Amino acid sequence: MQNKLKLPLAIAIASALLVGCSSNKVKEAKPNPLPKITQQQNLNLVFSQSVSSTNAAEALRLQLDTDNGVIFAIDPDGQVSAYQGKQRLWKSKITKQELTAGVEAGEGVVVIGNRKGQLFALDQATGEQKWTTQLSGAILSPSLIESGRVITLANDGTVFAHDVVTGQQVWAYKLPNVQFSLRGQPAPVALDERTVLVASANAYIYALDIISGVPRFQRRVAISDGRSDIQRLIDIVGDPVVAGQFLVTTSFQGQVTVTDLASQRVVWSEDASSTNRPEVADDKVFVSTVDGKLNAYNLTTGELVWQNEELLNRKLSNPVMLGQNLVVGDLDGVIHLIDPTTGKLVGRAKTSGEVQTLRVIDNQLYVSTRKGALSIWQNR
Repeated sequence: MQNKLKLPLAIAIASALLVGCSSNKVKEAKPNPLPKITQQQNLNLVFSQSVSSTNAAEALRLQLDTDNGVIFAIDPDGQVSAYQGKQRLWKSKITKQELTAGVEAGEGVVVIGNRKGQLFALDQATGEQKWTTQLSGAILSPSLIESGRVITLANDGTVFAHDVVTGQQVWAYKLPNVQFSLRGQPAPVALDERTVLVASANAYIYALDIISGVPRFQRRVAISDGRSDIQRLIDIVGDPVVAGQFLVTTSFQGQVTVTDLASQRVVWSEDASSTNRPEVADDKVFVSTVDGKLNAYNLTTGELVWQNEELLNRKLSNPVMLGQNLVVGDLDGVIHLIDPTTGKLVGRAKTSGEVQTLRVIDNQLYVSTRKGALSIWQNR
């Protein structure tokens, strides 16, 4: 087996954003200042918790999750906690190794992974460890819990399925080896209760049977024409999105692509470099690019509906829809509210540290930052 060279995500993006100046030196582009907002909408903070900060060079996927009204929070120092409202129900120290992915909750368990490739499942009610297992590589993205299986992608490109109750390995599927790729990966995504979609560094989407691991189809969704190794990087790092009959993907130095799942044919593809999960709502595809643009495309035609360049070089997070607004976070912990029909900034809130992931669950915004600020917000 050939070894892959994993390039840190932050370094690759910085390399892609380098700009020259008159002295022939090279420097990173400066973030745009925050634009003024006249009639500002606001968010209410409903939950917050501080945990350990993470290394800026690491591509960690730490997130809050909820199940049955209980909030689960992960601390990189090896701890997981459960909260009912603001009351902590339990706190469990599970490893001395840094936790690098999770938390994902479902079917009675909470699942997290660490940089040594250890996958842990805790009992949702008590925090007690139900099982642990060793994978073949670091775990850098949350698992998927679906149909009695825990689906996890290891950093060496192996997809694992474990029984959610016992932790026994049910199947494994090895993605094609890629010599040079980013150190970061998307989470497995459910197409339906029997099919999981896994994106890879070679810009392919693989559909696997959740129960058996048997491949159902594969489709390339991006291409590259770069000359150097870095210019040819075309990893899919953001999670794919299933929107009805369509599959929406983004890639680094590649394209935003919409694929028809029935025919497995590309409907449209437009150049855009992104390492974030796209958002799909109101027949639009919303994408935040590595240089800080926000693009809105028509879902069926690929027509560019609007583009916002006011947040250039602010290291935008993935965009999400919260009620009637599009939301995105940035390097300073600013949470921006955007009108999804026009792209106009209409409000903002502030957390602490660079925003890593945004999720919307039950019309509430779940935020995690590199500084270790975990918070939940709702519309005022």
